[in-house]
Amino acid sequence: MDQNTPGIQAGRLKAEQYPANFSDAHPPLTRTQALVEAERCYYCFDAPCITACPTGIDVPSFIQRIAQDNVRGAAEAILSANPLGGMCARVCPTEVLCEQSCVRNGCDEAKPVEIGRLQRYATDTFFANKDAAPLFSRAADSGKSVAVIGAGPAGLAAAHGLARLGHAVTLFDAKPKLGGLNEYGLATYKTPGGFAQQEVDWLLSIGGITVKTGQMLGRDLALAQLTADFDAVFLGLGLAGVNALNLPAAACAGLRPAVDFIAELRQSDPATVAVGRQVVVIGGGMTAVDAAVQCKLLGAREVSMVYRRGVEALSASSYEQDWAQKNGVNLRCWAAPVEILSEAGQVTGVRFAVTEQMGDKLIETGERFELAADMVLTAIGQSFAAELPSIALKGGKIETDASGRIPRHPKLWAGGDCRYGGRDLTVEAVEHGKQAAVSIDAFLRS
Repeated sequence: MDQNTPGIQAGRLKAEQYPANFSDAHPPLTRTQALVEAERCYYCFDAPCITACPTGIDVPSFIQRIAQDNVRGAAEAILSANPLGGMCARVCPTEVLCEQSCVRNGCDEAKPVEIGRLQRYATDTFFANKDAAPLFSRAADSGKSVAVIGAGPAGLAAAHGLARLGHAVTLFDAKPKLGGLNEYGLATYKTPGGFAQQEVDWLLSIGGITVKTGQMLGRDLALAQLTADFDAVFLGLGLAGVNALNLPAAACAGLRPAVDFIAELRQSDPATVAVGRQVVVIGGGMTAVDAAVQCKLLGAREVSMVYRRGVEALSASSYEQDWAQKNGVNLRCWAAPVEILSEAGQVTGVRFAVTEQMGDKLIETGERFELAADMVLTAIGQSFAAELPSIALKGGKIETDASGRIPRHPKLWAGGDCRYGGRDLTVEAVEHGKQAAVSIDAFLRS
């Protein structure tokens, strides 16, 4: 079996190719490289990179500590502001956040300090030292209890912050593993070696957090009972719903959400994951890129990522777009799917309408074309799926104040992708959890 075998098949590559393809896509800095890179920082006063970081990490401070070979101190500066700083160093779009704000961009070399890689160096080195003393300790027991529903980045950050402040936290999640998007929703090559669980284990080591998996709100848990049993409740529910194409023949073998494909790959040996010979990924975000690139790494012969608008409208960053194309993904814009083609219940391709922008409207030009495919992955966005009849939604998400508190519900907070008005970034979800922990603590002590 190889890349030319038709249909959806596992084992398209030689056994030795899988570890290479799904190893760390961006190897970490060595100690020498980190010391050299740290010396490039100007250690600015009132540094713009701090403001650009949603969690407010003191970037010059942690980089200066790396330059002084004080890795523990650097990790402390990072993790004090962002308890998931190790994962964020891997997946944050630093090129449009802290690194875009680096003052070195205005210098002749026009190359920012590699903040993300330095952050990863500091956190990885700290976590690798199993004998290191804990960075943080719990405050005295407050006698208060908080339920955190959802163990993704927002829920984990909230749980850690609340436990650190002395509250007893019960962390519920529907999945068998904690981590949410970090465990189930990212490309395997971004977080190899079980790092997501390593970071979760460190976060839980502060104590005061009881974990209960396999618990879903609405199925196993009732919000009314939670608010009765706990002094406060934080909702970090994420976006579990997957937007549907709503096209003819949309229920056939070979058509599936990209998030399901990514989750399967994250929890499996890549050699056992089946992929098509010709794959079409519909969508223009990071999920589409992760799915498309991994299809190529699994041995798909042709992978096309198709988006209805132009390149400038893609939500995937320019870095992610370049990464996809370097890995052999064909990027096609100005095309909207109009029909999933199939024979005998199996996907055979997708028919697209050519589109163009006319004023503020996207219109079809009347031209059509088809792409052959035996596998089609949809990455057209996710939606809030939990049923919360007592909570009014805005834009399909939970509306909160700046601290994450839900109006007219004094014991409820929310954060992460389920919270209205966010950018659906891991680092922003962490900040939501931090903010909510501080707000809940003030409420519990009032």
